[in-house]
Amino acid sequence: MQLMEGEKEEILTCVKEVLGENSKTHENLVPILQQVQKRLGYLPALAMDEIAAGLKVPAVDIYGLATFYNQFRLNPPGKHEVKVCMGTACYMTGGDITMESFERRMDINEGETSPDRHYSLERVACVGCCTLAPVAVIDDKVEGKVTPTRVDGIMLTLEEGREETGINEEESGPEEGDGNG
Repeated sequence: MQLMEGEKEEILTCVKEVLGENSKTHENLVPILQQVQKRLGYLPALAMDEIAAGLKVPAVDIYGLATFYNQFRLNPPGKHEVKVCMGTACYMTGGDITMESFERRMDINEGETSPDRHYSLERVACVGCCTLAPVAVIDDKVEGKVTPTRVDGIMLTLEEGREETGINEEESGPEEGDGNG
């Protein structure tokens, strides 16, 4: 993912500060990665390269560790985070179809963030709401019985909120609604 304006400097400053606060040993690699991700929201490639240089380890070792543990994200979180449950109940009731619907609607794949960083899409193991399967979590709000039609409704709601805040400057058509808000 391409860095946004000013982000390179922010990443370099963050890594420099985190490395300065920690002993530069291989044993501190996971805590260093955790601290960088906590500050930036994700682990950009530039940060991993800088950490590798600071710890004098191959960059592939940093990348290998960051991709091994699912606690680390390599893409920035979107303004709206969409998580699709793929636990057994959700998968068996159409979780894969739900995921494909979000991918098509957002024009990104699972694990990616939209280029404008408005949306990110993730697969999660279990949300714990099996009776509502298939389930998606949108910005910490659980949505149950998520069919492709519901995906369209969820995305329209997110897009309408985007237009109301002036984020989307594109021309939009007339709004349809039922008068409930």
